[in-house]
Amino acid sequence: MTTDPARARLDQARQLLLEPYGIDESTLQRALASAFEHRLDDADIYLQSTRSEGWSLEEGMVKSGSFGIEQGFGIRAIEGDKTAFAYSDDISATRLLEAASTVRSIARQGRGRVRLGAPRHAPGGHALYPAVDPLTTLDSAAKVELLKQADAMARAKDPRVAQVMASLAGEYDVVLVLRADGRLAADVRPLVRFNVTVIAEQAGRRETGSSGGGGRFAISEFDTRSVREHVDEAVRQALLNLESRPAPAGEMSVVLGSGWPGILLHEAIGHGLEGDFNRKGSSAFAGRLGQRVAAPGVTVLDDGTLERRRGSLNIDDEGNPTERTVLIEDGILVGFMQDTLNARLMKRPVTGNARRESYAHVPLPRMTNTYMLAGDKDPDEIVASLDRGLYAVNFGGGQVDITSGKFVFSASEAWWVENGKLQYPVKGATLIGNGPDALTRVSMIGRDMRLDPGVGTCGKEGQSVPVGVGQPTLRIDRITVGGTG
Repeated sequence: MTTDPARARLDQARQLLLEPYGIDESTLQRALASAFEHRLDDADIYLQSTRSEGWSLEEGMVKSGSFGIEQGFGIRAIEGDKTAFAYSDDISATRLLEAASTVRSIARQGRGRVRLGAPRHAPGGHALYPAVDPLTTLDSAAKVELLKQADAMARAKDPRVAQVMASLAGEYDVVLVLRADGRLAADVRPLVRFNVTVIAEQAGRRETGSSGGGGRFAISEFDTRSVREHVDEAVRQALLNLESRPAPAGEMSVVLGSGWPGILLHEAIGHGLEGDFNRKGSSAFAGRLGQRVAAPGVTVLDDGTLERRRGSLNIDDEGNPTERTVLIEDGILVGFMQDTLNARLMKRPVTGNARRESYAHVPLPRMTNTYMLAGDKDPDEIVASLDRGLYAVNFGGGQVDITSGKFVFSASEAWWVENGKLQYPVKGATLIGNGPDALTRVSMIGRDMRLDPGVGTCGKEGQSVPVGVGQPTLRIDRITVGGTG
């Protein structure tokens, strides 16, 4: 039995993606070779099988149960900045050769320098999460029972709880990548998530609270204790929002809480640090490597190597190991997130950030786990520093314009602060600003860096992938708050 995790994952992928269809690495090489009628800069074949499952409960009853299996392959050829791509949900030698022929007919004759290599195992690499099917670690009855426990716990906690919605989801994702140079790599990716939403009602007013968590581990790790923690948080938020007042509006200093508020960092800054936007000059950070883009003390990383985290990967979707990439160091822009194509064209290192939603999509440079490092301030001291301002503990949705960096984010939990003391919770607060500008206005950084609980999903060019975010408590001076009061 092999002790090399990368080889063990490769054996598992062969058993699932190749052997049942009577193909092997030589079949993949023949298909890739047939695309090399013209000289290319790069090419790969990506095979994938995903088994997913989801359960949801509402009004004390299971409302839905979904089960699905998706599998297929995509074959890609690159010359310069042009990509030819074909995919199929039928894994077979015939379809592989047909797809390679399609790619060959799309690709124009180029001047690329890469030649096809014989398949060879890429040894070593990460072992960040167990190579298991997370869905089989708990039977269906036990999964439904967890959801029913969440419902009962929430209703027992306070009579104002009027409605409870809970969900449990997971997937078992196996991928195999053959690169033009012959590198062969595989990954086995468990992913699970639990969520609970509570609606509380009082005197005709209804408010919502939510909590959830997940990561790359077995679904059996959700137990009574972890469910109770999420239920307690969801009920706390809902009851707190019943007491909220309209949020004030205007320009003011704002304190952002630790953890999930890092979603603002992800959206307003992270996307602008992806290689393709910078190569094309459409990012607000384009052409600014080596320049100060943030206040001193601000260090931002993207790290796909954190164990068991939702955004982590042993290999990216081009077969490259993920990395811990420093993007902004002490306020200076030092790097971008890169896939192979953009790294080659920008003459920058590959950082293992190529990601795709599925075999039917081309990879793009994407975030994994993006976060800001801790500073040296006590979080209570940061809140106490506000004379009049907003303390945004948690965020809901938001949107950003990559080119300008402008963002709008809504707070799901926020407090009005006067003379350094929390006065009352507020509802309807939105933060409006510019990502690169907001970075320069960071004046205090907490020592409490925390990652989100494992619920993030990122969209880009119609593709969604799981991600992680994180940050310490931050004070940002002079930012516009849109309110309802």
